[in-house]
Amino acid sequence: MGEILVGTCSWTDPALVSSGWYPKGARGAEGRLRHYASRFPVVEADSTFYALPAERVSALWAERTPEGFLFDVKAFALLTGHGARVGALPAPLRPTGLEPTAWVRKSQMSAGVVEEVWGRFRAGVAPLRDAGRLGSVLFQFSPWFRPGARAQAYIEECAERAGAPIAVEFRHPEWLAPDRIAATTGFLRERGIPLVAVDTLQGLPDSVPPVAEATAPGLSVVRFHGRSPHWGTGTKESKYRHHYTRDELSGWVPRVRALAERTEQVHVLFNNCCARASVEAAETMSGLLAEAPGRSDSSDRVREALPDS
Repeated sequence: MGEILVGTCSWTDPALVSSGWYPKGARGAEGRLRHYASRFPVVEADSTFYALPAERVSALWAERTPEGFLFDVKAFALLTGHGARVGALPAPLRPTGLEPTAWVRKSQMSAGVVEEVWGRFRAGVAPLRDAGRLGSVLFQFSPWFRPGARAQAYIEECAERAGAPIAVEFRHPEWLAPDRIAATTGFLRERGIPLVAVDTLQGLPDSVPPVAEATAPGLSVVRFHGRSPHWGTGTKESKYRHHYTRDELSGWVPRVRALAERTEQVHVLFNNCCARASVEAAETMSGLLAEAPGRSDSSDRVREALPDS
């Protein structure tokens, strides 16, 4: 039975920071991370999606967390088919003639600039990798990233160029349509790339099926985005605003444990924003997993994530 680590998709989300979850003595950057790491064994760094990671910052993250703590790092937006603000790029890489608030895509950039973006991303996460704190690099591909030979070739390119193990989350539903699931999971399994399972409200045009398949021996990832009816259409806040109930999470417990039977480690991450919603859901899931019959030795570590009674 593999180890199951539960956490959230950010420790710096403004709604969480302002919710009062962090104690008064832990409201600076260092204090927040140290406090979070005392409650959970894994976290997703989402700031790296919006701007290239800085080596200095990654080194501080490693220094401020205990041995065994892991960061899953989101790949920079430009590398996943999304747009990025011009101002998010280092000054030497910014396209000329565009305002900092303008959006740019990888296709608008020269091959040399794209190569430099890859290099800076690898360098930015290197301190986490070298310290043993890097779980994986999450490639959350855009809703426009459709299945096909070209897309598969790019996934292979990402795996080669990321400088660390990657995990893949699809936002285009066709990747996991009933007639394509076998092909998608087979492609990833042959290359040892984890498929990220997602929980969202089903029945919407952009709903991605919650397929939980182990496609890599070392890692499986499950991301809980909430069950908002605004998924795919609303603002960032409205898309992810949801308070998970115990019953909603209970249905995932056997699926998470089934993944743990097939991989060495499972990361269960909550991306539902709204004050303390993500940390409360993570605490609830940790408790449910600790209660599950036949739990692995890692259950002791899961229990460490629970709040003191």
